[in-house]
Amino acid sequence: MQLTLANHSSYPRIGESPEYQLLRRTIVLWEKGEKTEADRSAAEDRMTQLALSEQIHAGLNLLTDGQIRWYDPISHIAGKMSGIRSNGLLRFFDTNSYFRQPVVCGPIVWSEPLVVNDFLFAQAKSPGPVKPVLTGPYTLAKLSIHEDSQAGRLGPLLEGYTAALAQEVGALAEAGATVIQVDEPALLRHTGDFALFARSVAVLAAHKGHARLALSFYFGDAAPLYQSLQSLPVDILGFDFTYSPRLVELIAAQGSDKTLALGLVDGRNTRLEDPAVVARQLEKISRKLDSRPVYLGPSCGLEHLPRDRAELKLRHLTTIKNTFTGKAP
Repeated sequence: MQLTLANHSSYPRIGESPEYQLLRRTIVLWEKGEKTEADRSAAEDRMTQLALSEQIHAGLNLLTDGQIRWYDPISHIAGKMSGIRSNGLLRFFDTNSYFRQPVVCGPIVWSEPLVVNDFLFAQAKSPGPVKPVLTGPYTLAKLSIHEDSQAGRLGPLLEGYTAALAQEVGALAEAGATVIQVDEPALLRHTGDFALFARSVAVLAAHKGHARLALSFYFGDAAPLYQSLQSLPVDILGFDFTYSPRLVELIAAQGSDKTLALGLVDGRNTRLEDPAVVARQLEKISRKLDSRPVYLGPSCGLEHLPRDRAELKLRHLTTIKNTFTGKAP
């Protein structure tokens, strides 16, 4: 089993030191009219570079931009599309973070790049590959409402978001992304929608070009859908093992037709995992995956952790890999 260390998605935007307070200070002054949009963009650039640097020093092979420019996982994507306005704040699943709920008030239209420019900036600053991440159309549709309650059925919302995000997937592939991750945490709470979800995924996959398309599932138990997910036309399946205690044994028994991204490091808990325990889990999984490539990373984005603990979590991935391969830390 070829083990590649990868970040999941987000990274803390602030930290304890003055340097890591840059973006927070800039946003406060920007809201007061004392800083310009260019000042804010420069602060986001700087914090993105710091996030990339910490991932590189942690020994990761596949990086993200840390989603430093994101307000939240929903409005950052939906808010850039035509036909959508933002409503009040809602809790994002069972976390202590919130999102502005999208209200669909017209045809959903992809009118500008959503994360392409962020990806290009990060890739230019990174010596290794950077993975762009998108919140998926199903999760966006489930967490949106239509201003006309009679038109708020899931199907039309999902079709609109799918068509728009398919264009973004195509644009990211054209921009040179080798792996494109689509996050779909909502599916695990609404498994009866799998047929609708599968049709949406097929549309995205048709636009991925030479890139590898990854689906990531977190904040829910993926075990009941594991076999069905294998049928989807994607290259990588990513799972949050903190919600799926049966998943290690399931993969060890059934293997996988897809490359797997193993979220065996808890992205929401400051405690560092016992490397020997995780190594044993990897050993069980490896018996069924032969020489397949496998990604090891956090179970979800790291924005829920203090910055110093998030960095320790990433560094801990190398310790786990060394324990698994028998190398000294």
